[in-house]
Amino acid sequence: MPPTIDATAYHNLLRAFLAEDIATGDITTEKTVSLTQRARGEVIAKVPLILAGIELFAEVFRILDSTAKVEIIARDGEELDPGKIPARVEASARALLSGERVALNLLQRLSGVATLTRKFVHAIEGTEAAILDTRKTTPGLRALEKYAVLVGGGKSHRKDLAEAVLIKENHIRLAGGVSAALTAVQNTRGRVAWIEIEVTNLDELRAALAHNPDLIMLDNMSPGLVRQAVGEVREHPAPHKIRTEASGGITLNNVREFAEAGVDWISVGALTHSAPAVDISFEIEPLL
Repeated sequence: MPPTIDATAYHNLLRAFLAEDIATGDITTEKTVSLTQRARGEVIAKVPLILAGIELFAEVFRILDSTAKVEIIARDGEELDPGKIPARVEASARALLSGERVALNLLQRLSGVATLTRKFVHAIEGTEAAILDTRKTTPGLRALEKYAVLVGGGKSHRKDLAEAVLIKENHIRLAGGVSAALTAVQNTRGRVAWIEIEVTNLDELRAALAHNPDLIMLDNMSPGLVRQAVGEVREHPAPHKIRTEASGGITLNNVREFAEAGVDWISVGALTHSAPAVDISFEIEPLL
């Protein structure tokens, strides 16, 4: 089952988005549309997509018009063909016009993330690997973009810097090496979700294995080198399973090679930093 979202929990965030766009007033709408005019808007998919954010879309109009009536026809996670109508909104015409851009921007952005994620998930179908997001998210939208990844069938990596230890290349350099960095974080074990270190070659991998981290990120390695690294991790005697993660340079064209190399996780920054917004329209008609 795809995840669900409580749109009311993002009430203040949506209000901030609306304030940014409307500012001191929607001058065009206020001058051209009667205060008493009612209207109906239909959301229409223009391209094949995975829907994400429809409840947030609806909440925008409920904020602007407490009498708004929203008909949700398709739920997040559903695959929509061009022409499909996932929702209709009946409300003040001014509310529909003033909220249109914010509501559509969110829906197009989140559906774009979900759609790209679903493509990666389908590309590795039948393997043991999972597709994960990263922290390469839009500031202020992380929770929503990570939600969209879940809707698309992916999984969430750490949500913030406090959740888990992830020792990257710069940490290693500043700490004085792989062993020094891993030694320094051992007292966090049991207080964080996991301890992970990024390695870029087999020498770094072997140094990391000596400290038995929970997870090893194989960064910017070829699928062949990843396969070799995974083999060494599996042969290493450890008190717990050490999972492996492939990251860096992963595309739809090569992601299956990495999955078949035996990694547990494949993290793809592109899910959130490069997903294109999908084409969705909102067509508004007056109600007599």
